[in-house]
Amino acid sequence: MGGDPDTYRILGAAIAVHQELGPGFLEAVYQEALTIELGLRKVPATAQPELKISYKGTLLKTFYRADFVCFSCVIVELKAVDTITEKDVAQLLNYLKATGLRRGLLINFGARSLQYRRLVFGPQAEGESQSV
Repeated sequence: MGGDPDTYRILGAAIAVHQELGPGFLEAVYQEALTIELGLRKVPATAQPELKISYKGTLLKTFYRADFVCFSCVIVELKAVDTITEKDVAQLLNYLKATGLRRGLLINFGARSLQYRRLVFGPQAEGESQSV
């Protein structure tokens, strides 16, 4: 994870939720539980924020809605599926591109072990896939 304390704290909360609930629930269940866990850990988070998109300086009516933005700079997208797909990664990359934020976490609660992918968007973007 490159020593990023913000993503460490978010992932710690996600691990706690996965250990408590395990796989098999709907994504909405994990989102609600993670909202509680982030609060308990005093991680600043906004649930379901609108991510505005502009085109040539004009704000579009269409927007994305992320699961969380934590620390005002990390987009967190949750899944409850068998495995993370490239489509899921592309979704998070689009969120980062739309907002101009650089860091994102894709977290999957649906697998036996919690899966996550940390993405950094920018000129020298690099991603890191992990299971814990």
